[in-house]
Order: sequence, then structure tokens, then C-alpha cells
Amino acid sequence: MDNNSSKRMEVPQAKEAMDKFKMEVASELGVPLKQGYNGDLTSKQNGSVGGEMVRRMIKRQEEEMSNNR
Repeated sequence: MDNNSSKRMEVPQAKEAMDKFKMEVASELGVPLKQGYNGDLTSKQNGSVGGEMVRRMIKRQEEEMSNNR
């Protein structure tokens, strides 16, 4: 598996929206995420942002699926 595969967006046009979403979640969680290098953050801080993003995306999808019945 090549190293960039996890960074590649399936829909490249969504990158800006995902970056904005990531910054919003980080801000709400109190994680001092910034554009560019964030190697000074802990794995726990970075993981909390990614985990919360996934939780919210799953919740949104579940809500959308239940509304389309």
C-alpha cells in the first residue's frame, strides 16, 4: 500500500469542506489544530479529532438513511 493512499480523497472537490470540518471539530474539542504542520500535537489530540469526525459523519448518514424511508 503506498503511503499517500490514506491521504487521497475519493472526491477531490470535497477536500476544502473536509478541511473546514476538521478545523471546526478541533476547535470544538479544544485541540489547537492549525493549517500545516501539527507534529507538536499528541496522538490522543489528533485521534480525538479524527474519531469525532467519523462519529459525526456516521450519525449524519444514519439520519439521512432513516429520513429516506
